[in-house]
Amino acid sequence: MKHLILITIAFFSFLGTQNLLAQKTSHLPHNEKENYIVLTRKVPQLKPIIYAAKDLAMQDGNTFGEFHVVICGKTILETKDHVQMKSYLDLAKNYNVKIFACGFSMKKFGVKASELPQEMEIVENGILYNFQLQKKGFKSITL
Repeated sequence: MKHLILITIAFFSFLGTQNLLAQKTSHLPHNEKENYIVLTRKVPQLKPIIYAAKDLAMQDGNTFGEFHVVICGKTILETKDHVQMKSYLDLAKNYNVKIFACGFSMKKFGVKASELPQEMEIVENGILYNFQLQKKGFKSITL
């Protein structure tokens, strides 16, 4: 009898969890994904940003889409430090996070594309890129 009660409780707990997950994603049309973009002005923020992406991927499950990070401002100079950037880029790759450099910031602070790690892509203007992705439904934050 005791086992039957425990199984019943576990079953209803499972159903409640499934119902909660269905409610969390019911606002999304079929095949829609949750996408995110972060603009950051500090390279050391990459680690907590990437871990936030990891947690969101777990929470969103099948609805997790893309996660982009754009490095803007004077901190773009730090992207030339390939040793420092390697740990961030490896971590980002593990969690399907794309890290971009802001081309506008690169021009302003004299950073050449050849000075960036190969894994980094460049967007012409990080702020414009952010707005463009917001128009496509990406959730956005600037740090």
